[in-house]
Amino acid sequence: MGKLDNKVAVVTGSGRGIGREVARKLAADGAAVVVNDLDEGPAKETVEAIEAAGGRALACAGSVVEDGFAERFVQTALNGFGGLDIVVNNAGYTWDTVIQKMTDEQWDAILDVHLKAPFRILRAAQPVIAAAVKAARAAGEPVPCRKVVNISSVAGLGGNPGQANYAAAKAGVTGLTKTLAKEWGRYNVTVNSVAFGWIKTRMTDVSAGEGTISVGGRQIKVGVNPELLEAMRTMIPLGRPGTPQEAAGAVYLLCTPESDYISGQTLVCGGGFAL
Repeated sequence: MGKLDNKVAVVTGSGRGIGREVARKLAADGAAVVVNDLDEGPAKETVEAIEAAGGRALACAGSVVEDGFAERFVQTALNGFGGLDIVVNNAGYTWDTVIQKMTDEQWDAILDVHLKAPFRILRAAQPVIAAAVKAARAAGEPVPCRKVVNISSVAGLGGNPGQANYAAAKAGVTGLTKTLAKEWGRYNVTVNSVAFGWIKTRMTDVSAGEGTISVGGRQIKVGVNPELLEAMRTMIPLGRPGTPQEAAGAVYLLCTPESDYISGQTLVCGGGFAL
């Protein structure tokens, strides 16, 4: 028996990296998972990995910023698994530069993926959750504790040079999280966020400018200045970056029954590091 048996989870950006590990961990503990990635291939690969391990999963490929995506994502959970219990807003990327060089396109793109997309998904989820709660109460049944975990960053808590757009978006995630915790408490939904520090992914595992990712037809440079990485290593009490599996563990904690009375909080997963 898993702690998440009979739960239905949706996880954005779960075809790769941290999101993939979140989806796999939730599925390993019994949840049925709707997997999302910008590209269909990685989403299907995660689904196949979950199914090979004995879990249940469906793919819902597409950009989280597209009009209508949020409703399609939620509907995939309803059509495929009959409910919605866990929402993890994880999808995102960085597009860095100092503010005097940052374009409106850069600002809007990062705010859209990190803040507007979670807002839309939670807005689409509200009628589904409210209807399920109403039905349970009308039938005299207990209302299960549902979970929302929004992904933030230490950059959103303390700022980070070259990331005005990203830091502002992640700070916004904190406001969204705290507000929804107050609005949705009456539905027995906990709403929390996890702020990651340095987690080793494809976007942080290369030197600045040496790697790129493709997003919406754009080639976005990724990577971190080597000197900054070395400085961060000395500033992290645990002395190393976190792994995607460790990052997923922090999200998992806030999805389990042990966290049923924790809401409106930001859990920092950074090995002790803080900006």
